[in-house]
Amino acid sequence: MATEIKLTAIGTFKSPQVHPYEAGRQPDEFHSQGVIELEAGHNFEQALTGLEGCERIWVVFLFHHNDHWSPMVLPPRGGNTKQGVFATRSPYRPNPVGMSCVKVKSIDKLKIHVEGADLLHGSPILDIKPYVAYADSFPGVEPGWLKNAERFTIDYSLEAKQELEWLELHNLHQLRGFLQHQLEFEPDNSRKKRVKPEGTGFVIAYRTWRAQFEIQGQHVSILKIFSGYSAEDLATPEDVYQDKALHRNFQKNFPGKT
Repeated sequence: MATEIKLTAIGTFKSPQVHPYEAGRQPDEFHSQGVIELEAGHNFEQALTGLEGCERIWVVFLFHHNDHWSPMVLPPRGGNTKQGVFATRSPYRPNPVGMSCVKVKSIDKLKIHVEGADLLHGSPILDIKPYVAYADSFPGVEPGWLKNAERFTIDYSLEAKQELEWLELHNLHQLRGFLQHQLEFEPDNSRKKRVKPEGTGFVIAYRTWRAQFEIQGQHVSILKIFSGYSAEDLATPEDVYQDKALHRNFQKNFPGKT
């Protein structure tokens, strides 16, 4: 019988990234800042001594949205062949433990402000360790099934830039990172993401928003951002996602984008 181990969370991660599809595939600069809030009353203030000198830290946490595991998983890149979960970074693990290397922005008492995190809001934090380059970095080393994965470059049309910047000014901050991670590998793979052909290109869905893009060689051009609601949808009072006001305002600023 497997040995049962009891772990107690030392804190919680707070972030605008709430839904699983908003999390990055790996930590990077496209994802919003977050805060590790440590529990009070455990001398964690002392445990943080010296951490202000760490540019990056490893955060060990729980995938709190998962209630099952899968021995075989389909990674977000690397083709359509399933891999054993131990050969991947998939969250569907026997023990739902994750680790993420994030950048430390500042420390305020029991709050560690970080950026580039791929954790979701509410993730229980189990431990924090410093990133040590000489021991933790092995450039060029990766799983064999990833070696032939082709990365796409991504750019935005002037129209898409203006639409995305407007949405970010109105607190829709996760869309840019979502598009980067969904489209930088296998952008037209409808088996792994909510993407479908449309005209000469494709459309990808992010909650109630859509982005139209084209592929040329190893390059993705995002042409425009538009509402996933029809005019009829926006005319009804039902508002499941509590975002129709934003969509209506978007329509006024960018007419004809439904």
